[in-house]
Amino acid sequence: MSDYSEEHNVGFVEAIHTAPATGGDPEPRETVEAVAGRGLEGDRYFKGEGLYNEEPNLEPSDVTLIESEALVAAREDYGIDLGPGEHRRNVTTRGVPLNHLVGTQFLIGEVLLEGIELCEPCGYMESIAGCEGAVDALRHRGGLDASIIESGTIVVGEKIRW
Repeated sequence: MSDYSEEHNVGFVEAIHTAPATGGDPEPRETVEAVAGRGLEGDRYFKGEGLYNEEPNLEPSDVTLIESEALVAAREDYGIDLGPGEHRRNVTTRGVPLNHLVGTQFLIGEVLLEGIELCEPCGYMESIAGCEGAVDALRHRGGLDASIIESGTIVVGEKIRW
């Protein structure tokens, strides 16, 4: 059974983005340091400057992920074509069922993460992207909030295992 799980429960990092400031443009990265309990180096949340840091009732996650398949579906089903990073998520995945990873630990290369909750799209993302309808297009497929349990480097093309 472990051979089956190992062979089939593998996806990939398709893209990495960090935004240096709240509302700032997401910048593509080939590699990024993921620091347990802090987030991704160079990202607004790592520096304590993200939108969720400004709201007392909201708890920021260390990293956010979104499926490339969800972005394709948003384009095909709703005509919403979000450019690279416009979704405001840090890691774009391929072949990973993120909704199923809530409450589950998983690896991106050497970095151990735990899925916390679904990262539902919000009007703020939609307004910054300038893409009316993005909230509806990504509802229930807007990604995953995760905590970094063990630090390390995340690289584009890296395997994701769960």
